[in-house]
Amino acid sequence: MDAQSLVLLVDIVEAGNLSLAARRLKMSRANISYHLNQLEKSLGLQLLRRTTRRIEPTEIGLRLVQHGRAIRDELLAARESVAMLGTGLHGSVRMSMPTGFGHLVMSGWLIEFKRRYPAITLDLLFDNKVDDLLREEVDVAIRVMSEPPQQMVATELAQVRHVVCAATDYARDHPLPTGLEQLARVPLVTSAVAGRELRVSAYRGRQRRELALRPTLASENFQFLREAVLAGVGVGLVPDYVVAQDLAQGRIVTALGQWRLSVFGTRMFLLRMPGRYQTLAVRTLIDFVVARAQAWAAGENVEKDDTRNRSVPSLVSRPARR
Repeated sequence: MDAQSLVLLVDIVEAGNLSLAARRLKMSRANISYHLNQLEKSLGLQLLRRTTRRIEPTEIGLRLVQHGRAIRDELLAARESVAMLGTGLHGSVRMSMPTGFGHLVMSGWLIEFKRRYPAITLDLLFDNKVDDLLREEVDVAIRVMSEPPQQMVATELAQVRHVVCAATDYARDHPLPTGLEQLARVPLVTSAVAGRELRVSAYRGRQRRELALRPTLASENFQFLREAVLAGVGVGLVPDYVVAQDLAQGRIVTALGQWRLSVFGTRMFLLRMPGRYQTLAVRTLIDFVVARAQAWAAGENVEKDDTRNRSVPSLVSRPARR
């Protein structure tokens, strides 16, 4: 048993199957299988249980994986130290983020980060899926959900709130919802899963209600949804950050402000895989994003309270035109 064999074992377990491990390591599947068999043969022990889709470490296999990760991380740290000698902070980071929050909020953060650390290469994915984090080999992911996946290390960044909103001109001519049940009777503009009923959770104090809605205009492009709401094609149900500036400037008004609405979740997390070595570049980006998100959340909460107090009473008290 040597260090290289233990590191290979770690790579196989983290990939989840031999084929994916082979692609990541740029080796043939047969070669990967041969080295694994040789390691098990030299120890006289089974290290992995194989199924048709995945592999799982045995008890002794799990112990060796832990040793292998420690060896791999020390080797990576040594290489990083040598590579950075006299050159300053550099490296590469692959990060995935939600399409809406990524485009509308995080873009400015990441441009600032790139200006501050020009030698760090950023590979940015705009995606809303959680189950692709392993397959896409991302270092860091930002996701909105109710609870983070148990198999990932999660740092909570902020609370996320959806708002019912409409263009000011639209609200003058159309009655906006004053109760949750009325949401089903308005032309709804929101993000949704194609072909499925949209499930919305509503919270007020200890109350919790579930709504089943069918949007008349649905898209995962939040900039498009914002433009559609501003154009007056319907009532929006979008994250508050999508229309925060429009709300502050009076182009959009909100309704049902007493309810906290959630479509995909109420919390935003930074996710990473446990046991995966974090380069200095990755750690630097994580610290930067966490600090920016916390500052954004604190500022947004103040703005939300101010704009909600200004806009909701005038909207709710306005009589509906017939």
